[in-house]
Amino acid sequence: MIAVTGATGHLGRLVVTGLLDAGVPAEEVTALVRDESRAADLAARGVTLRVADYTDRASLDVALAGVDRLLLVSGSEVGKRIAQHTAVVEAARAAGVDLLVYTSAPQALTSTLVLAPEHKATEDLIAQAGIPAVVLRNNWYWENYDAQIGQAAATGQLAGSDHGGRAWPAARADFAAAAVAVLTDPDVQPATVELDGDAPFSLADLAAEVGRQTGREIAYSDLSTEDHVQLLRSVGLDEGTAGFVAAIDAGIAAGELDTGGSGISGLTGRPTRTLAEHVAAVLAG
Repeated sequence: MIAVTGATGHLGRLVVTGLLDAGVPAEEVTALVRDESRAADLAARGVTLRVADYTDRASLDVALAGVDRLLLVSGSEVGKRIAQHTAVVEAARAAGVDLLVYTSAPQALTSTLVLAPEHKATEDLIAQAGIPAVVLRNNWYWENYDAQIGQAAATGQLAGSDHGGRAWPAARADFAAAAVAVLTDPDVQPATVELDGDAPFSLADLAAEVGRQTGREIAYSDLSTEDHVQLLRSVGLDEGTAGFVAAIDAGIAAGELDTGGSGISGLTGRPTRTLAEHVAAVLAG
């Protein structure tokens, strides 16, 4: 049996449906959810729903009974993930899970990225637990730039503070397909994979591509981190959120998402979504 945590989230849902589309019988797929009402579409396809919460160890013990392979989609609550992931890993070990697949962050063990410490702690925890594991270090999602693409198209302006640093993004569907490939591989071996797209990009590249597709010049302003925070505050973000967004760009500027590329297509055997394809999709609405 294959189980997926966070199965009603953006990535988890794509993995569950991807497993079905790959031919895994519905009765062999279990979706771990907090709210069954949000997974009615999955239940309609024959997927087993089990209610589980990262903060409720007892619910995880019940939910993971009989599970052979588990995808642990990292929690979304920054600052709480170590405790949450610990509960899942300990429950997986107690349940005798044969393979644990975890969605981590790029170069998690050495990265200065603001997101990295909780992922590093989780990777260490998994290693200590002794469960055979595949760590998928997800690079950046194209979808993270949707709002900026729309804003640039509307205003002719794009701002950030990546200083030309490169990331290797892909679409969520690409990351989900990679997870499906691992979960369904009968000969899978423990590994750590830098999971990234096929080509790098910077925010200047994004501005140029939006300009190409809209037929208007898009000016990219590469700001200092401090000025970036102030700009974000001026458009309504609170101090914490503005600092977090600017810190991501600082991580990109430092090379923390410049991971070399083709990690996803190496698993799936198909190319990932390109910058041009994603911009076109966003502009088309």
